[in-house]
Amino acid sequence: MAFTGKATYSSGMTLPDGAEDISDIVGIISPFTAPLLGALGDPLREATSSRHEWLEDVPGDWKERIRCGNYTQVFTATVEASVGGTAHTPDGSLSDELDFQKQERLREMICDLENSLINGGQPTNGQHTNPPVVRKMNGIRTLLKSNVTDASGKELDEEQITVMIRRIWETSDGNVDLIVVGGFQKRKINEFCARGGNPDKALDPIVTIYESDFGICRIVTTRWLPQDVALFLDSSRISVLPLAGRSFHFKPLASAGDYECGELIGEYTLELKNEVAHGIIHNLAVQ
Repeated sequence: MAFTGKATYSSGMTLPDGAEDISDIVGIISPFTAPLLGALGDPLREATSSRHEWLEDVPGDWKERIRCGNYTQVFTATVEASVGGTAHTPDGSLSDELDFQKQERLREMICDLENSLINGGQPTNGQHTNPPVVRKMNGIRTLLKSNVTDASGKELDEEQITVMIRRIWETSDGNVDLIVVGGFQKRKINEFCARGGNPDKALDPIVTIYESDFGICRIVTTRWLPQDVALFLDSSRISVLPLAGRSFHFKPLASAGDYECGELIGEYTLELKNEVAHGIIHNLAVQ
């Protein structure tokens, strides 16, 4: 599965005049640059407002609904290349310098999007102050409130993982299918899964799937999650939505000399449904 930055079923909104759709490049880059975005894939629909909202049931009262929401966040990058560079490069390795610069800046923007997806937080003084504050979306770590466990410096082990998945399974109708960790905690999972409790056993090949009593989880390793944190997610309840007409695209700008320039633009938000269907363990040992 790849994240292309576009909704599967769009609302018919088109990109701005003169803009170039770059979803194909996003699809190529995202599985390697942003593994969590790649695991989540494309959303089914677009956001229609800079304040995206959805309704959720109130536990214990299925007739009542609460309104939840998140802001969209704008991601931009300027691209410039000399006119001569767009035709050739000194060593002949690039056929179009402008296209190369688009891909490089887009890679940075995809990293920024995944970082915001995980760690993003809205400014404490609001979105509509004077002078205005840059609009940002809340990330997963900011939105999770219910199933939060402080490991108090203990090493990640199978018992902690089982307890968290069971807790989510018992308190919600969610099914955890993604365990998201950084590189250090991924090695810990490899150790206790491969060795099966025997510290003298040699490590087997890398573990990519964890099967618990409450379901099968794919393990996703991302560099944007702090090393002392592990996330437990139900991917069916998480979407990264583009604002209608604002998925990643390139818009040429007027140039004042012997170069071409433009701007890469995208606006996205996180929709995290049923917050109690996800969990987080933090303050894990990292030594």
